[in-house]
Amino acid sequence: MNNTFQGHQARKRFGQNFLHDGAVIQQIIDAIYPQPGQNMVEIGPGRGALTAEILPAVDHMHLIELDRDLIPGLKMLNLNQDKMTIHQADALKFDFTRLSNPESGRLRVVGNLPYNISTPLLFHLFDSIDSIEDMHFMLQKEVVQRMSAVPGNKRWGRLSVMVQYHCQVEMLFIVGSGAFKPAPKVESAIVRLIPHAKKPAIAINHETLDKVVISAFGQRRKTLRNSLSKVISEADLVSLEIDASLRAERLSVEDFVTIANFIDGGG
Repeated sequence: MNNTFQGHQARKRFGQNFLHDGAVIQQIIDAIYPQPGQNMVEIGPGRGALTAEILPAVDHMHLIELDRDLIPGLKMLNLNQDKMTIHQADALKFDFTRLSNPESGRLRVVGNLPYNISTPLLFHLFDSIDSIEDMHFMLQKEVVQRMSAVPGNKRWGRLSVMVQYHCQVEMLFIVGSGAFKPAPKVESAIVRLIPHAKKPAIAINHETLDKVVISAFGQRRKTLRNSLSKVISEADLVSLEIDASLRAERLSVEDFVTIANFIDGGG
């Protein structure tokens, strides 16, 4: 595999850090546990460290890779081209729903995501959440800590609320920088995201929910009566049994949905 990609240098503009530690790769594969018949999608396969291990375990997989110079090497990982479909595309613009259908099933999405696009990519994937069975990602450790935070924790914020609105979040294990070439300056973590079979609360409009969350956390030290004053009155917060003197970090996902739905319901 190394010879296949010989001469390809990691590109900063693509946020490339290639995984090479065999023990870490096996740990990730064990967590994903790919099986025949599953609809596997890998985002940013890079030099194919995960691809090469997943491919023998599944009937077929889709790869989404932006760097066209990596594609010839990826094709060489599987000479039987019927088992792999490579999409040379920007994952931020890719329509994931088109890979899911009644025959192939919902998507199992995996990837060592570029840190510079990880948050917007997660939000993009949430647009296709009904087509997704689960997701396993390598992300910056600090991002995973924010995704898995709980109300009252200093890391609880927009990312925590919006990710947990859509999914169950489980931080699986930490990956040191030495597992990559070039080595990033931060530690990474593997996270498992499983879309809720039934959401604990359902927002009438996801855009309104996001707007409320952004407003609430825009100035974290402000109380809700101040941070949300442009979207809902203090009296209305009281009517919803939400303490306007609290800061955003004290509210649960359900609290934010309650506020958003009140706004969409016209009071």
